[in-house]
This record gives sequence, C-alpha cells and structure tokens, in this order.
Amino acid sequence: MSVETKTLSKEISEIFWREGFTLATAESCTAGNVAAIITAIPGSSRFYKGGIIAYSNEVKVNHLHVNAETLEKYGAVSEETVVEMVKGAIEVLDTDYAVATSGIAGPAGGTPEKPVGTIWVAAGSKEKVLTALLSEDEGREKNIQAATAKTLQLLLELCQNQENEG
Repeated sequence: MSVETKTLSKEISEIFWREGFTLATAESCTAGNVAAIITAIPGSSRFYKGGIIAYSNEVKVNHLHVNAETLEKYGAVSEETVVEMVKGAIEVLDTDYAVATSGIAGPAGGTPEKPVGTIWVAAGSKEKVLTALLSEDEGREKNIQAATAKTLQLLLELCQNQENEG
C-alpha cells in the first residue's frame, strides 16, 4: 500500500465513521485492490459492506445489473459501464456509496481504440457519480495502483462535497 492510498483510505474512513455512510466496491481490472486498501484500515467493517469482482461481462450484467446494451454499445471499458457498475453495487449491496473500476491493466488486451492503460473509474451515490479516465500505461502493477488511487480520490472528493452540502 502506498502512502497516498493509505492516507486517502484513512480520510475516507474518518468521514464514513463520522457520517454513518456505507460503501461497496465493484471492481474489474483492479480485482479487489480498492477493497483491500479500504479494509486495511482498522474499523472499516463499520462501513464497508462488501464488493463484487466483475471480470466478466456476465458478472457485470447478472450481479451488478449493467445493461447488456451498454456493454454492446460502449464496451466494458467505458464511462457508461462504470457508472452502471456503481449504481448496481449501491442497489445490490444496499449502500450509500460505491466505487467501480473497469479497464485494461495489461500487459496485453489493448486495442487501437482502447490501448493498455485505458481505465475508467467511478465513485458515486444514488444522486451523483464522478468518473475519471486514466490512459497512461506504466505497466500492470502501476496501472492498478494508479486506478486504485484515482478511485479513492474520487470517493473522497464526492464524500467531502456531500458532507459540506449536507
């Protein structure tokens, strides 16, 4: 765990503990790394309900309720898909917030349209979903670390904004 992700996870944990929020994860290319970082902080069981590792489109459709037409039209590695993954995780795991990742971590699997290093991440609530696109290929491990850090950054930003609005 990097210092950056540990710091982000600690800040997120403090907000979730204070506000009583709940969290779920829906991960593809990060394969549970976001969940591992979140649950590395003692006391995370007070707010983290669970996650779904959805490597296949079948799991995305059947367990996260991603629309099959979304996958056909935009692909698994798309903003539209991670937004639906967030909404599905919130619904299925009955949480206030969820995060999602889907991308091509590498070293293979890229296409000219979506090369290795193309990763969409999202963090959201029922009311709002923030997304970000990562497009640098730094190698599989660094791509996963970058996607994890960006996902946590989005979640922290979303929670801080909603905490300030509430």
